[in-house]
Amino acid sequence: MSASAPVSSPETRTEDRAVPLRRWCTVVHDDPVNTMDYVVWVFRSYFGFSRHLAERRMMQVHTTGRAVVSRGARERMEVDVTAMHSYGLRATIEPEAGDGDDAPGPGAGGAS
Repeated sequence: MSASAPVSSPETRTEDRAVPLRRWCTVVHDDPVNTMDYVVWVFRSYFGFSRHLAERRMMQVHTTGRAVVSRGARERMEVDVTAMHSYGLRATIEPEAGDGDDAPGPGAGGAS
């Protein structure tokens, strides 16, 4: 009988450090093409915003040139940006700045 070599078990490391997930924002930008009513309709139709919230976001886009319309995981924000493009709106994805804006988070629903 031959002697077998000792078998060592793989080393496993467990760390208690949680890696924070980076949050992202969908930002809609002003354009000279779409009407204010159309932008409100898009925000209500796609995000489910109340009329009041949709109008606030539209006015923010109109007066400042941009508004955050959703926040969450990058993949979800990419879906939202693509949807805004399909409606003919200019939109980008940006890392969340933590600026205190009251834009709704995932599953927006117009809660603000």
